[in-house]
Amino acid sequence: MDRHDGPIRCEKPVSTGFFASLQGEKSKPMAADDLSRLKIDKTAKTAQPPRRRRPMFLAGAAAIAVLAAVLAWMGVFSPAQTVDIATVSRTYPSQSFTLLNASGYVVAQRKAAVASKITAQLLELTVEEGSRVKKGDIIARLEGADAAAARDQARANLSVARYSLDQARAELEDAKVTYEREKELLTREYTTKASFDAAEARFRKAAAGVSGAESAVRAAEAAFEAARVNVEYTLVRAPFDAVVLTKNADIGDIVTPLGAAANAKAAVVTIADMNSLQVEADVSESNLEQVKAGQPCEIQLDALPDRRFRGAVHMVIPTADRTKATVMVKVRFVDMDPRILPEMSAKVAFLSKPVAAGEETPRTTIHPAAVVSRNGRSVAFVIQDGVAQEREVATGETLGDLLVVTGGVKAGDRVVLNPPSGLRTGSRVKQAER
Repeated sequence: MDRHDGPIRCEKPVSTGFFASLQGEKSKPMAADDLSRLKIDKTAKTAQPPRRRRPMFLAGAAAIAVLAAVLAWMGVFSPAQTVDIATVSRTYPSQSFTLLNASGYVVAQRKAAVASKITAQLLELTVEEGSRVKKGDIIARLEGADAAAARDQARANLSVARYSLDQARAELEDAKVTYEREKELLTREYTTKASFDAAEARFRKAAAGVSGAESAVRAAEAAFEAARVNVEYTLVRAPFDAVVLTKNADIGDIVTPLGAAANAKAAVVTIADMNSLQVEADVSESNLEQVKAGQPCEIQLDALPDRRFRGAVHMVIPTADRTKATVMVKVRFVDMDPRILPEMSAKVAFLSKPVAAGEETPRTTIHPAAVVSRNGRSVAFVIQDGVAQEREVATGETLGDLLVVTGGVKAGDRVVLNPPSGLRTGSRVKQAER
């Protein structure tokens, strides 16, 4: 190798083979400006070993397979099974000994449209709908100034008649004394026959005058009573204990007995005796032999669906409706309730025996065919969104054709009848067409 006196010169950037390129070359002096060309190439990336993705793919595939197996076991991929479906219901014990059912309405047996016997303007109304009134209570007042004036006049005429009677009686007493005296004098021949006859005539006239005055008094009393009654007609009173159902007139209206005049009202209010409420039900002629007076009944009102009332047949109306081929039967309430109102729709169950104690409350019942034994347990399959769910149920006594359940299901649940042996939780089902 030759020896150079000057610095070493680099003709290209330093790289990983820099020192190898110097072999066999002569050393040359390197200029100071060439030192800036010495650098490391940072763009070169370090080679990475390939990733191992196969185990992750295997784990995901295994999870999918397990999920598919579970869904397949639950019947998700299987077609929906066609089954018969029933509904869990609330059943009253009385339904097991009901002979006949009928529908009707609650009707007040004592009801009145209260009005006045005179035509007058309504001045005051003391009640409104729902007000309770007692017999004799004032419901309304009518204008009656003329009736009051006639009453006062009749009272004055009665007083005149009574004073006239007193005067006639005094006259009779005086005539009687004169007559007796003239009679005695005539016996002793101290007076004339003419004087005696005049005294006798005066006595008889006085007696007749008293009788006439007494009749006048009675006539005046009758006239006064009529005038008083006319004044009483201006007061509309309740004829019996009742509740106001409707208000038919307002203050300022003209009330008339006939109601024929324009804008006139025939009745002020309509009232009903709530203690006289009964259900009037229509019973088919063919079933009439199953109904008799005094028969126990159970009444259900559409307005109070969660309550049943004890009842009894009050009477069977002795006539039929030829258009409907029915006979009206009146059923009275054994237990009254303030919530019962006239004209409510009702259903009546005619029973073969009275409802015993403890049979007033309903039971949760299920069709016996919906309960099966699985692994020593009584279960039923409840349908939710087209999918069967197995529920363990606790059963009790039978109620007619139904089975009482005390737990596991509730009223309104839809259950599978005669569940197939392959039916399990998660199985899809659909109702059989009938």
